Amino acid sequence: MIINKRLLIIGFVWPEPNSSAAGGRMMQLISLFKKQGFFITFASPAQDSDFMVSLADFNVDKVAIALNDSSFDLFLKELQPNIVLFDRFMIEEQFGWRVAEICPDAIRVLDTEDLHCLRLARQNAFKAKRTFEVSDIVMEEVSKREIASILRSDVSLMVSEYEMEVLQTVFKINPSLLYYLPLLVESVDLNPLPFGERQHFVFIGNFLHEPNWNSVQYLNETIWPLIRKQLPTAVLDIYGAYPTQKVFQLHNEKEGFVIKGRAESAKEVISNARVILAPLRFGAGIKGKLLEAMEYGTSSVTTSIGAESMRADLDWNGSIEDDPHQFANAAVQLYQDEISWKQSQQNGFEILNKRYLRELFEDEFADKLSFLKSNLDKHRKNNFLGQMLYHHSMQSTKYMSRWIEEKNKKVV
Repeated sequence: MIINKRLLIIGFVWPEPNSSAAGGRMMQLISLFKKQGFFITFASPAQDSDFMVSLADFNVDKVAIALNDSSFDLFLKELQPNIVLFDRFMIEEQFGWRVAEICPDAIRVLDTEDLHCLRLARQNAFKAKRTFEVSDIVMEEVSKREIASILRSDVSLMVSEYEMEVLQTVFKINPSLLYYLPLLVESVDLNPLPFGERQHFVFIGNFLHEPNWNSVQYLNETIWPLIRKQLPTAVLDIYGAYPTQKVFQLHNEKEGFVIKGRAESAKEVISNARVILAPLRFGAGIKGKLLEAMEYGTSSVTTSIGAESMRADLDWNGSIEDDPHQFANAAVQLYQDEISWKQSQQNGFEILNKRYLRELFEDEFADKLSFLKSNLDKHRKNNFLGQMLYHHSMQSTKYMSRWIEEKNKKVV
């Protein structure tokens, strides 16, 4: 059992749950820890954004911190958290050594979001027009940094079972350092808007995320023309946070390719659409847009990358197609065939009920943290590679940070 429960979350950015799945994921973690009785402080070196959530509304303290600055050490000494959660490996690199030095008994948790090295390896293979192989991950420069961060942490939260398998088979990561905690849903809406009251296809995704932008280009250039040949009056509404001018340039009302920009409510957008399209050609993690589609009873057509690690052996809530012609045909059938659409909807509900309900995970997650706290010394002794990395690589990070801090003082 953890006494005097204080959690420090160090965020890569301030949470924007209406902008990305990553923001929604962070708010889910906050909710899980709140239910366990933690007092939560969220700190970040990022600038405030127009769309960040008001953390005060969730009784979470918000603290701005600086990179390469010993003021963070003083802040940490005063706070004395029991658990520190790093939002992605880049944050662990920056602040992990300070946490280990000042709060050695705090559990260090890394939330990976997705496996960055896997996403980048797939992206690079795609751009080089070659087939991705798992061995490509080892050659990515970011792999060394990300795997080192996972090894230095007491436990890494993973949203994808496939990525856990990659870490264990390719990088030989001890399973005790990994914990499966996917994106979660509170409940399933069993009375969604019916087939006949829905219209349009929809795509939704943060445009700062390269796989999403690539998907929109793919839709515009290849898939949507194939769909429009069969459904000449069909409309595809494109929603997403942070659209740039190059996104808006694709807007073409005559062809039914409509760039909407930021969605005020993802729930409203997805709930009113008949079919969501997600032709992802590279990426990692699990896809928040597809989970939301299931949650709101909307059928989807995606690729094997899009559906990766989401359904186990259950039937998909729509269709999984990697060939653009088959993708388009599946989208048209779902859009027109109410029987197929309703069956796909039920498939989605089954996936949610068996794999993503919050109640399936929250108690076990609390037990995992309590077990770690009670067995932290033994757990760390069994992770020799992690201790070695702290001794060597983090020493260099530490002194580089100290050097930058002194240099900044001279500039001022």
